[in-house]
Amino acid sequence: MTLTVAIVGRPNVGKSTLFNRLTGSRSAIVHDLPGVTRDRREGNATLGDLNFRLIDTAGLEDTHDTATTEGRMRAQTDVAIRTADVIMMLIDARAGVTPLDAHFAGLLRRQKKPVILVANKCEGRAGQPGMYEAFSMGLGEPVPVSAEHGEGFGDLYDALRPHADAADPPEEIDAFGPEEETEELTDEAVEERLRQRPVSLAIVGRPNVGKSTLVNQLLGEERMLTGPEAGITRDAIASPFEWRGKTLTLVDTAGLRRKSKIVDESLEKLSAQDTLNAVRMANVVALVLDVNGILDKQDLTIARHVVDEGRALIVVVNKWDIAENKPEILEDLKDKLAHVLPQVRGVPFVTVSALKGQGMDRMMETVFKVYDLWNTRVQTRKLNDWLREMTERHPPPLGSLGRRLRVRYVTQAKIRPPTFVAFVSRAADMPDSYARYLVNGLRDSFDLDGIPIRLLLRQGKNPYADKG
Repeated sequence: MTLTVAIVGRPNVGKSTLFNRLTGSRSAIVHDLPGVTRDRREGNATLGDLNFRLIDTAGLEDTHDTATTEGRMRAQTDVAIRTADVIMMLIDARAGVTPLDAHFAGLLRRQKKPVILVANKCEGRAGQPGMYEAFSMGLGEPVPVSAEHGEGFGDLYDALRPHADAADPPEEIDAFGPEEETEELTDEAVEERLRQRPVSLAIVGRPNVGKSTLVNQLLGEERMLTGPEAGITRDAIASPFEWRGKTLTLVDTAGLRRKSKIVDESLEKLSAQDTLNAVRMANVVALVLDVNGILDKQDLTIARHVVDEGRALIVVVNKWDIAENKPEILEDLKDKLAHVLPQVRGVPFVTVSALKGQGMDRMMETVFKVYDLWNTRVQTRKLNDWLREMTERHPPPLGSLGRRLRVRYVTQAKIRPPTFVAFVSRAADMPDSYARYLVNGLRDSFDLDGIPIRLLLRQGKNPYADKG
């Protein structure tokens, strides 16, 4: 059993900073504006030899009205408190104990779970009065820390240690640790290990198209904060997920808007960067569209970014249950994809209703189909048989020296996405049109529609020419 710790407290006391410090990441957005965190975020934390599950929560709000964003944030925090083994309540020692701190301390005292009171921002002398004032909250002795500067974590370790031992009694361990692997892995073995990892599926799109509703529907719980307001999600939130025995990590992201519509530029910039990082780390990206606004300029910008990053892309048309003129919508979608993403012919798309749970299985089938294509490896012998046919059917053009270019050899350098290297007599003279001809031939011959393909041109002799 792994200890689960929930960090709670009013807005802007440093919960996300502490979360990032303990998880060794920058996954939670940190900003001076109160209330940046809205969804609960989970991560694996380490403190000395303690390993535990950590939950970052939205700032505690004194409301349960689910018609408001604050009320739905409070509901997410309540879920985190119920699922945690230990509650870590943060206060801002420099601000002292506020009435809201005292109110929530009273609520936590009625919980049947242990509470560790943490006085944050205790670097220097400015936090000392607030730290001593925290004794009045009735939650025991406060632990003074500075999440930003990494101070006081020895005391925090001492406070967590008894709870960690109760959840997971220490075992005898080898002081020298496990033996390191000395065997050199082949490319095929490395690729097989990559395939065995959970599939990372990032859900992206403009604000208010239903990304969080889609994630909640797949997870079967109200994991993400949703509502009619645009831009509720600000962080990229990862959640483990299993579908038909296959493991995934679902990543819900903040909506990406055009610059002209950004209100708080500094915060939105952080959210956008978080989303772009999620795309960069994903295996498959699902671009969610609103059926009433198919592939506007911002959608197309997102799609091009996904392709440029080499990620596998699927297009998910949401709110299909309320669509009118469905054949026209699908035809418009096909035309726009073909026009804007000619380098990735055949991007797959599915229609769903996230609110009603329609099309979920069809969407996941498409995710794994495009994921398998993204992991395709083609045998070198087949590639060079293919190359011979392609160059015989359409020989390369003349180079700058008046001699016909020769594509001597082609091999696949890597997968994810499939990347091929062609050795050319004069690589600098190879026109883009002929490279596109080869890429389209790869798609046709090896069924690689709908995923990015990279073709690198190298100048040099066939490295395998002298080998039997």
